[in-house]
Amino acid sequence: MDDDEPVLTEATLEEIYHVVREPGFSAYFLLGAEDEVETVSDVDAWVRLPDGSKWTASMLTLDAVAEVLTRWKATGEHGGGAFFACPDLVIVPEPGVPAMTAALREIVAEGPRGTLQPLPDPDAQPSSN
Repeated sequence: MDDDEPVLTEATLEEIYHVVREPGFSAYFLLGAEDEVETVSDVDAWVRLPDGSKWTASMLTLDAVAEVLTRWKATGEHGGGAFFACPDLVIVPEPGVPAMTAALREIVAEGPRGTLQPLPDPDAQPSSN
């Protein structure tokens, strides 16, 4: 190995994600380099429930959705910004991880199925039909 090559190490989840632990779930927010916990308005997250199930959420404010549509209009993506579709979309009324955590708290209390998307268990055996 060259002296100039970076040494790769195994990172912990806490080093990769901003982690919020609640009594009923843990949420892992994948913040970008420019994102701030209090002001992030567009972030992907996943949630782990006490039963071990994992769920995904794409969390955006209405302003963040408008920014994406405006950008797509300029780039021609997704019908020139004619629509925004995302199976695990959660729109929150204000930016920041605290507001997003509050939304997740309510989603988990109501049950995540239908709002969040389940992450498959990587250890599960495929079913033979």
